[in-house]
Amino acid sequence: MDNRCSICRHVTAVGRYLCEGCEYRAHTWLRSMPGQAALLQVHLAPAAGPAQRGGAGRAHSPLPLDLRALDLLGPGQPVPVGDPHGDQTGGIPITALLAGWAHYIAGDIPSVSRDRHGTVRIERHGHAAAWPRTGTGISAWSTWLTGYLPYVVTRPYAEVMYGQLEDLMTQIERITHTRERRTVKDAPCPACENFALVQREDAMHITCEDCGHRLTPEAYDAHRADVLPALARTAILMQAARMQRQRTDGDPAGVVSNLRSIA
Repeated sequence: MDNRCSICRHVTAVGRYLCEGCEYRAHTWLRSMPGQAALLQVHLAPAAGPAQRGGAGRAHSPLPLDLRALDLLGPGQPVPVGDPHGDQTGGIPITALLAGWAHYIAGDIPSVSRDRHGTVRIERHGHAAAWPRTGTGISAWSTWLTGYLPYVVTRPYAEVMYGQLEDLMTQIERITHTRERRTVKDAPCPACENFALVQREDAMHITCEDCGHRLTPEAYDAHRADVLPALARTAILMQAARMQRQRTDGDPAGVVSNLRSIA
């Protein structure tokens, strides 16, 4: 039976809970986190200035900053907390989430020892803590998690960490209005033949949005070189046939227009 990724259900190597593509996407999110935090800092600025002379005025002062950004950049717990009054709007803070996962992973990493009889013992202590070498900020925790990501994808909780990182990125993008770049490719999908191949900035593969087929950039380049010349010849023949019909129907203006479009 094939071993499949817990996220996208593509076949992956035995012993992995995330495929290489989903691992690459999580790696991209972690690597971009310091930059995303810098964008959030911009939103810790006054939302509006004082009322102008001649205006209607205000019943109360404007909020001095975006509370969603403050929630994400401020301190907090690495797990959701009770919020009966709706004060928390941005989800789990970035530092708390990253540090919480780092400590959890550190406690899960097995330690290897040998007793006095020569027996090798492998233990998971559960209480170990992670301490990045470069501090305890967002950049430090992101770097630490990136380094241990190859270990995480072999553990059952990899799907949970992936989902929480994805939710965090969604929260950030709602505030900063940033989106990963998407490029629609010009060659059809080799599996379903639809023109739905898309390359995303945070993805390892070029993916068909209709059938889910994936290609590496190298495989896509080879596929494109193979199919596009034939598609171009077909398009030229179809245009020539259309021109011939217009010529037969006595439409010289249409012929000239089509000749210009080919040129």
